[in-house]
Amino acid sequence: MEITDAMVSSGMRDAGYKYVVIDDCWQVSRDTLGNIICDPERFPSGMKALAGYVHSKGLKFGLYSCAGSATCQDRPGSRGYQFQDARTYAKWGVDYLKYDWCNDEGQNAKAAYKTMSDALKATGRPIILSICEWGENKPWEWGNGIGNLWRITPDIRDCFSCVFEWGGLGVLDIIDRDADLYLYAGPGHWNDAEMLEIGNGGMTPDEYKTHFSMWCMLAAPLMAGNDIRNMDESTRTILTNKDAIAVDQDPLGQQARRFMDMGEHEIWAKPLANGEVAICFLNRDDSPWNLDYDWKKNIMYFATDISIREKVYKVYDLWKHSNIGLTNRNLQTIVPSHGVLMVRLSENI
Repeated sequence: MEITDAMVSSGMRDAGYKYVVIDDCWQVSRDTLGNIICDPERFPSGMKALAGYVHSKGLKFGLYSCAGSATCQDRPGSRGYQFQDARTYAKWGVDYLKYDWCNDEGQNAKAAYKTMSDALKATGRPIILSICEWGENKPWEWGNGIGNLWRITPDIRDCFSCVFEWGGLGVLDIIDRDADLYLYAGPGHWNDAEMLEIGNGGMTPDEYKTHFSMWCMLAAPLMAGNDIRNMDESTRTILTNKDAIAVDQDPLGQQARRFMDMGEHEIWAKPLANGEVAICFLNRDDSPWNLDYDWKKNIMYFATDISIREKVYKVYDLWKHSNIGLTNRNLQTIVPSHGVLMVRLSENI
């Protein structure tokens, strides 16, 4: 309830965030009829009452379960109880289900997730299904129509670039995993690049801006993974950047492509509705990037009506929230170490 209140008071709800989702450990057991029981100490009013409170604030409510017989924290999973659990969730007013993959016991992933998908659909209540099997079975190839989003990697870590033996990945590592999956993303079926680490203290402000900018470019679901009850102003400003969020939520629903790879310097492009385009200059280097970009010389081809050579476009900086030039002259600026320049091009009428 405190998180729900903070979603409103922080401006996150007004910025477009919709769901409050409880992760693992809310469930403790099943009753004699097999019904899932929530922790009576942590949730004394029960899940239906909690969902009602969330809904009263203009938000939606989500829960966690697992396709195995036990969750990742050894709480009761949904295997064998899929339709029963789905009916319970619908009765409680659940709008979103994160469905994990621990203790899968050798199941076929596509079949396991389709079973829960069918169970949720049978309730008659629209419930978002988040496929969370960490990209192990290429869910982007079969998830459309089963789930609404699918994780493409193991868990994210609060670092700019890192790979852990057990599978944890940093921001750049996830971006690289997602780069070639753009064909699978679109309205209603998204590549889930994992939660946002912004505000958790492991990265610099520039790195957190890069994290947020690239998730928006990748049309990734945006889920805050910090404690929003006590975030500082820098964190709040990043998470509620409506200009960047508009790129993420663009109705065209296309994922950005890395159309220019110069090693430590990259340029990403994301076609937007109304013939516009978002461009992100990504500096992976430890040193600043002295950018001098000739829009005319470097031909851009997108699946849109945009033509840099034939028309002049305004260049709008999505972090400065102001126009910084036109495409009929070079773009000259400094992109900080591990930082980005994220702009939106629109026709200069």
